[in-house]
Amino acid sequence: MVGRCARFVDRHQSALNFALLVVGYISYLLVGAGIFSAIEQPYEQELRDELQATRRDFLSNNTCVSDARLEELLVRALEASNYGVTVLGNKTERNWDFVSSLFFTSTVLTTTGYGHSVPLSDVGKGFCIFYSIFGIPVTLFFLTVVVQRIMVVVTRRPLSYFYRRWAFAKSKLAAVHATCLTIIMVLLVLIIPAWILVNLEKEWDFLESLYFCFISLTTIGLGDYVPGENQSGEDNPHPQLYRLAITVYLLLGLVFVLVLLETCYELPLVRRLTQRFYQENVRELDSETTDIIDQDHLSDEHSDASNHVTDHLPVIPSVSEQAASLRLHSNSTPYSPVTGSAVKSKLS
Repeated sequence: MVGRCARFVDRHQSALNFALLVVGYISYLLVGAGIFSAIEQPYEQELRDELQATRRDFLSNNTCVSDARLEELLVRALEASNYGVTVLGNKTERNWDFVSSLFFTSTVLTTTGYGHSVPLSDVGKGFCIFYSIFGIPVTLFFLTVVVQRIMVVVTRRPLSYFYRRWAFAKSKLAAVHATCLTIIMVLLVLIIPAWILVNLEKEWDFLESLYFCFISLTTIGLGDYVPGENQSGEDNPHPQLYRLAITVYLLLGLVFVLVLLETCYELPLVRRLTQRFYQENVRELDSETTDIIDQDHLSDEHSDASNHVTDHLPVIPSVSEQAASLRLHSNSTPYSPVTGSAVKSKLS
């Protein structure tokens, strides 16, 4: 009985690993939902009670306003706010000028989707669907190409150089490189931008700025924090330039995050862990594909090396060329088969 169970486990090891992965992921979702519910529900109830109290105070202090009319105004204001339109204060910022539209298209094509600005018209909604159908695959292709080109510079060439230079184990060298790259990326795309946003967004603290950077660069895009939304003209005299800078930061930051993820995925430990969840035929195919790619790289390197050596070797003439040269110079000088030319004999 034990032997049968052992054989069954060995035969279906990848399927059992995959089942454990599914159960673990669902458990992770449930635990996360429970924690968020326990943390946020009291704050939600507190805010709800505060709004109800504010509404009662307003109606008691303004008896000329009926509850129904106030309800109608609030519904209309909240509906407009969901479309990114507000009448608070003297705010006259436009959501659909060219730079704001550029920011919107970047969030759509990168699937960040803050939701603070959405198409108002039916024509705009239809065009958004058509634009995204072609734009999102093109964006994914573009990001893949850019990431692969950057990977050569920041990952593959440094690993190859240090491996040839110091002959470290590839797995350890890759792990150290991934750790260093993670620290650099965290500083460049999270810590430093968050510190800059703290100084630009007066109502944000460092945690809120860091939260915005992380939520944006991971394409979660909740939309609760959007730079420049609550700034006055005095705080931000160049709102268009500021919005353009945020757009550039989001695109470059997304590329850096993808480079880091690709670097971590290429770690030998991660690849071995991933293959534990493959089916046997897929695992063999993946191994064969990896071997083919490695052999192609090795053959390319050998061919380049042989071409380099060949360029520096003397050219050996053919047999016919050697015979013709011998007939021409047989009476005067001996022939050198290496250089294909006559060598004058030294007379003592």
